[in-house]
Amino acid sequence: MRILVFGAGSLGTLIGGLLASVHDVTLVARDPHASRVAEAGLDIVGAESRHVSPDATTVQTGHDADLALVTVKSFDTDAAAESLAECDVDAVLSLQNGLTEETLESALNVPVLAGTATYGARLVDPGRVECTGIGRVVLGALGGGPSPLAERVGKAFRDADINTLVASDMPRRRWEKLAVNAGINAVTALARVENGALASDDAHDVAHLAARETARVARLEGVRLPNRVARDAIDRVVEKTAANRSSMLQDVDAGKRTEVDAINGAVVDSATRHNFEVPTNRTLTALLRAWERGEGLR
Repeated sequence: MRILVFGAGSLGTLIGGLLASVHDVTLVARDPHASRVAEAGLDIVGAESRHVSPDATTVQTGHDADLALVTVKSFDTDAAAESLAECDVDAVLSLQNGLTEETLESALNVPVLAGTATYGARLVDPGRVECTGIGRVVLGALGGGPSPLAERVGKAFRDADINTLVASDMPRRRWEKLAVNAGINAVTALARVENGALASDDAHDVAHLAARETARVARLEGVRLPNRVARDAIDRVVEKTAANRSSMLQDVDAGKRTEVDAINGAVVDSATRHNFEVPTNRTLTALLRAWERGEGLR
């Protein structure tokens, strides 16, 4: 399968690199990372270890692929969709944070699959990515139900030894992912702690409150997500990724803009449409936006 990884940062590089062991993969990334991979290949280290040689480029348009794997930051989704509209791709799979698939679907005249990924990834150096934890990729039809396309993509991922599940209930899984991100990312970013710190004490309670609010908003949006399922998902991810530094914490550490608007901010926006209060998510959103303004990032 010809796969275009659009936005090859930490996660995109890891997943794209794993796929490159058996597929024709092109990473669209920034320099110097793109140049290094193009010249010397990609080293994957950590929980997964291999050297692969995908194509890599900074050029964002004119590509031809069976599948575009979108892993850009949520606030770059509109720009990514504009670039992908100038490519010849047969299908799109998003592994982004937030509820971004609708933006891609509205801009592109190809099928868009929804996905989640719990693999831990850290871009160590140009041309070198660390797998900090083996997780799972879950993908399926955006609106739910069976999907022959999702089955083909799932097989392509499994052929590359990526732990993959093709699911028929992606609407619930998307909101469950949002609940997990709302509870883990913002809290770890503000507290400057690894995921494992949320296993107990006050931070654990705050993460659970954010997830519970998200589950309630999901139900208001017509998606059945019990509070218990959202809380259990937080605990499961915290346990499996205890040593990981969340993507939002990595952004804060690097002085970069976070994805709070597409995560906790999205919960606040949806809740507002239903006249429902989500005080934990509203507070987390306000604090992170205040930090971004203070750093000149907003």
